[in-house]
Amino acid sequence: MDTDALRWFQLVADGYTVTEVGAIFGVSQPGVSRALARLEGEVGTALLHRHGRVLRMTHAGTAFKRHVDPLVNHLDDGLAAVGEIVDPESGVVTLAYPLSLGSWLVPALVGAFRREHPRVRVALERTAAGEDGRISAQLATRRADLELTAARVVGQGVAWQRILLEPLVLAVGTNHPLAGRESVSVAEVAGEPFVLRAPPSGMREQTLALCRAAGFEPEVGTEAEDLPTIRGFVAAGLGVSVVPAQGLRVPTTFARTRLLPLTDDGAHREVGLAWVQGRPLLPSAEAFRRFVLRSGTDALE
Repeated sequence: MDTDALRWFQLVADGYTVTEVGAIFGVSQPGVSRALARLEGEVGTALLHRHGRVLRMTHAGTAFKRHVDPLVNHLDDGLAAVGEIVDPESGVVTLAYPLSLGSWLVPALVGAFRREHPRVRVALERTAAGEDGRISAQLATRRADLELTAARVVGQGVAWQRILLEPLVLAVGTNHPLAGRESVSVAEVAGEPFVLRAPPSGMREQTLALCRAAGFEPEVGTEAEDLPTIRGFVAAGLGVSVVPAQGLRVPTTFARTRLLPLTDDGAHREVGLAWVQGRPLLPSAEAFRRFVLRSGTDALE
């Protein structure tokens, strides 16, 4: 079956005229018409019928097109994959990442990589918040080639390598009594309400562990789904929170909150890159993996 005829059938079915299809592909109008007629002969029934000056799909054509579209898409993906093998500088890398890394680490890594590989496109997939220790659905189902994680992940066939330690800091309101300090310990806010990530959340569990190591169980004043909301509640004076530094030099004021370094042991989180072993990466994705593991924090400078 002629793949060109399938593509021409797609376009005609989508409303292009035979003349327009011929102009797009550099083929005469009769040539396109003959190819469509041969296609109908192979299928065994009419796929198109004339309606005035345009061609419309028959019922059989409508049913056929539902299968032709994914077939041609898969074919194009296969051709693109082969093309990328021939030219690894023109491929696409799909990177999964959590929201908390999206405002600082992801742009820095992608920007530095693109300076070395300007023709490679990096497609981004944001992961959902969840329990630490597992890869995202995107990486597990091959929607992503690689995944940046804010904690170590494990699993059958999962490879993970740390690229940096991100400090955890205490977020307080700008008028809080500790706002002028250069650093604090979590024990100094033992009597105050905490703004925590809603479960399941690795950041929540790490905050609880820091508090328990300091000898107290924190009072949960408010729960929120994301870091911007947490900072908003802290800025409103509704509590304090342990949050990642997100590449900021602390102490500093950010988003109407004061971020203070924590002196507690373990006040950091491991940021790393995950991939699935035994699943070959196309050259552009492999180039990005090697770049991230080689560059690490250098990309942030």
